Amino acid sequence: MALALSGIQKAAILMIALGAENSAQVVKHLAEGEIEQLTLEMSNVGKISPEQRDYVVEEFHQMCMANDYISQGGIEYAREVLERALGETRAFEIISRLSSSLKMRPFDLVRRTDPKQLFSFIQGEHPQTIALIMTHLPADKAATLLASISPERQADVAKRIATMGRTSPEVLKEIEKVLERKISSLAPTDYTTSGGIQSIVDVLNRTDPGTVKVVMDTLEMDDPELAEQIKRQMFVFEDIVMLDDRGIQLVLREVETKDLGLALKGSNPEVAQKITANMSSRAAQMLKDDMEFMGPVRLRDVEEAQQRIVKVIRKLEESGAIVISRGGSDEIIY
Repeated sequence: MALALSGIQKAAILMIALGAENSAQVVKHLAEGEIEQLTLEMSNVGKISPEQRDYVVEEFHQMCMANDYISQGGIEYAREVLERALGETRAFEIISRLSSSLKMRPFDLVRRTDPKQLFSFIQGEHPQTIALIMTHLPADKAATLLASISPERQADVAKRIATMGRTSPEVLKEIEKVLERKISSLAPTDYTTSGGIQSIVDVLNRTDPGTVKVVMDTLEMDDPELAEQIKRQMFVFEDIVMLDDRGIQLVLREVETKDLGLALKGSNPEVAQKITANMSSRAAQMLKDDMEFMGPVRLRDVEEAQQRIVKVIRKLEESGAIVISRGGSDEIIY
């Protein structure tokens, strides 16, 4: 019975099986049209038999496993593992279902390559080529790659990512020939959308403050309008002043005192004032004493501490505990 279910029916059954709280987390990542379809289907679902529910959940689990195996070692590796676990027939069904979508993804092998090793292959490439490759990497790997590039090229690459539009499959194939020694199976009429403001923001939010400063300082001179667009969507340590008192207090509960002292060593007085104003007099004095006791500290240690605190803030934002206003008249809501 379950084998006759359509894709949207399976999705609706899975959402119901996951429960309201977990389903809500999934729905946040769907497009508006997908949410409408899924909501309508969920409202039309009648009684779900245990067999249907178990089949859908198990199929979803198997598809997730297959994706994980593919990311670890490619399609052939996934096929081999699944055949051992599920049998040849079931493995073939799962891999066949995934293959059509995987073939549309360029730079599959590059995504599984360590960024430091990848840098050795692309360091001599044109900035546009580097930018294109980075847009097809996970943001954390792209951030590592950006930090590895010489400072004089970082802003150029960042700008190219931010202003990049659609890239023809011929260009992608040509680059893949060099980097992956194989040709992707992109459809001849397909175009891949790459880059954009959010793409470079995701990268910069995960790289070190020193790299961010080099990129943004250069962009502000070269293209102030683009720099402003990027800054509105980013969050750096100094932006903590944008949080209201309750937001600051939530952050202070989550960060280490040592990190706070180190981070403030390299911040401006406005940031320090904002922080200490949300601490008790005793805690503020202890923080001041700790900072004085530290003496001179390395810039790298300060930047790393600031980065850890920014990660806490982003985590709170992602969970919905705080909302950061990034320009405009929006207020922070709790």
